[in-house]
Amino acid sequence: MSHLDPAVQQLADALGIATEYWDWQGHHQPVPAQTVTAVLAALDLDASTPDAARAALEEYHRSGWRRMLPPCLVTRQGHRPDFPVHVPAGAPVQVWIDLETGGFRDDVVQTEDNSPAQEIDGEWTGRARFRLPDDLPLGYHTLRARSGDREAAAAVIVTPPWLGFPARMGDHRAWGLAAQLYSVRSERSWGVGDLTDLTDLAVWAAAEQGAAYVLVNPLHAGEPVAPLEPSPYLPTSRRFAHPIYLRVERIPEYADLDDTDRTAVAALRTDLAAALDGVDAIDRDTSWTAKRAALQRVHRVERSAGREIAYRAYRQREGSGLLDYATWSALAETHGPDWRRWPAELRSPTDPAVVAFREAHGDEIDFHCWLQWVLDDQLDTAQRAATTAGATLGIVHDLAVGVHPGGADAWGLQDVFAQGVSVGAPPDPFNQNGQDWTQPPWRPDRLAEVAYTPFRQLVATVLRHSGGVRVDHIIGLFRLWWTPTGQLPTTGTYVRYDHEALIGILALEAHRAGALVVGEDLGVVEPSARSYLRERGILGTSILWFEFDESGAPLPPERWREYCLASVTTHDLPPTAGYLAGEHVRLRHELGLLTRSLADELATDAAERDAWLSTLRRRGSLPDDADVEATVAELHRYLTWTPSRLLCVSLTDAVGDRRTQNQPGTTDEYPNWRVPLTGPDGVVMALEDVFTSGRVAALAAVVRG
Repeated sequence: MSHLDPAVQQLADALGIATEYWDWQGHHQPVPAQTVTAVLAALDLDASTPDAARAALEEYHRSGWRRMLPPCLVTRQGHRPDFPVHVPAGAPVQVWIDLETGGFRDDVVQTEDNSPAQEIDGEWTGRARFRLPDDLPLGYHTLRARSGDREAAAAVIVTPPWLGFPARMGDHRAWGLAAQLYSVRSERSWGVGDLTDLTDLAVWAAAEQGAAYVLVNPLHAGEPVAPLEPSPYLPTSRRFAHPIYLRVERIPEYADLDDTDRTAVAALRTDLAAALDGVDAIDRDTSWTAKRAALQRVHRVERSAGREIAYRAYRQREGSGLLDYATWSALAETHGPDWRRWPAELRSPTDPAVVAFREAHGDEIDFHCWLQWVLDDQLDTAQRAATTAGATLGIVHDLAVGVHPGGADAWGLQDVFAQGVSVGAPPDPFNQNGQDWTQPPWRPDRLAEVAYTPFRQLVATVLRHSGGVRVDHIIGLFRLWWTPTGQLPTTGTYVRYDHEALIGILALEAHRAGALVVGEDLGVVEPSARSYLRERGILGTSILWFEFDESGAPLPPERWREYCLASVTTHDLPPTAGYLAGEHVRLRHELGLLTRSLADELATDAAERDAWLSTLRRRGSLPDDADVEATVAELHRYLTWTPSRLLCVSLTDAVGDRRTQNQPGTTDEYPNWRVPLTGPDGVVMALEDVFTSGRVAALAAVVRG
């Protein structure tokens, strides 16, 4: 029996809000009533009292009858979904589809619907039911209905039933490198690895090591001025990129700087190098402050006629989304990077004061638009250079789960984000207190109402110059852990999304880009979600340290998934050299992230590591006296025994690094996302050193087979 009022329970069920769940230890957990009502409130449904809940439930049911058409229909090609059409009782209705590429289809078939008419707002409303044809082309179409003088329109999105691998991969296995780009610095970068460094890394990996791709951390946009958020997984915008990754000298207008500006840019770079000399951390603030000053000088250079035309075309293509992002950036320079703390009259892009600001600060706003344009150009250069050098996929980008609550996306898309809650994760083996990522979640209902346009735009942008995308926490497209503001993550609950729509759109955009999709499906995952991803041709993620069979033994290689990205480690763990020493357990103990004793955790961790090493020894792959470098190599060789079609080597493993890039559940307690690439001796490695490293070449040879 439910512990909730029946109306609250029905509302929660209708909105996909879990009222109970099974935790990572297999225990059944009822969701606190106050959590359910808080999540309903975030969806603008008042369930604070039984009477309010009953009224909200009645209004929820009536709202569907007020619509002539549903807000959006997402289907797979080859399917024939039904949908309701509401019209005045007894009135005839015409239904047809305007196709994305022109023309129309009127073979929308009416089916049986015996629902009785209902009185809605004083008018009797009937419901008819129609069925879409099963041979609609892939794409974004418009469903239309007309009854008398009433008309309505809704989006129809037809997605591929199967994505899989791009045809250019054939049946071959591919391998690639995973790199945290900010940490991969060359002698010419401005203290932070940039897109020219990425270009050079990808070209070298493809041409000399046979790699098919380089997977990078999310390159999403951050704050316009220091201090910058170090986590690439807490961006201000997922649709736009971070200008810290620009190489100033590769912008065409740099060549046209006059002597004064060229001297000033050179001085900025020289002073930056002196400021960072001997600093054992990625100092984004100092780097970006210098680079931004240089970019402002380049921005002032007059563009050629052709370049000006290209810039105008870019701004027109990106439309209001780019303008809102650039406006937020300009406002943030004055009022700070959290729009929730701005003057009240500036808290919405449509406010009159914001419109006036745009008119008065056109040059500042143009600067941020221009930054995105030159970023788009350098991203294109990286992808083209990688594929020209032989990389089958080229650059594979990473899509973060969400955005900063005070950032540009949260400001520009306020109606689509839920307020009063944040996204996180329930307790799991690697963070037994749960996690609060502080990010506002999409509202499932509002996404449908806007035909998933914000999601479509960000996915299309990420895939514009890439051969694939890794979707961080892809299970968030099925359900997300919502925690009411001010509460502990342990008091949250799951909220379901229309995964058929979100995964379908993801597959459609990847199909159009000729790209693959890798879903990071680690942690607490429903088995049905993994089955669904496989059914749609979305790759999963298999990390060696997490792959055990039903008995708790290392999963035999022949039982690994074919459709997955297989790796030994991930960015949320230390590089393999550090993992072998148990450093991740000691770090979590020092940071207070364990609920069991250090001795118990070390014993469990040692048993799991020893199980893997024993497996290698039984297969004759690992000598008893193998050193750390040889052990790392043999763990990667294990991946080559699996059927997995996509193998991944962390650049930190390749160079022998030991320090983790990120410790989940921490912010300032550990220097997350600020650790430079170093060798086994702890000495910082430049990108040029990677290219000449025998250790890197040897590990690449192992995974090449």
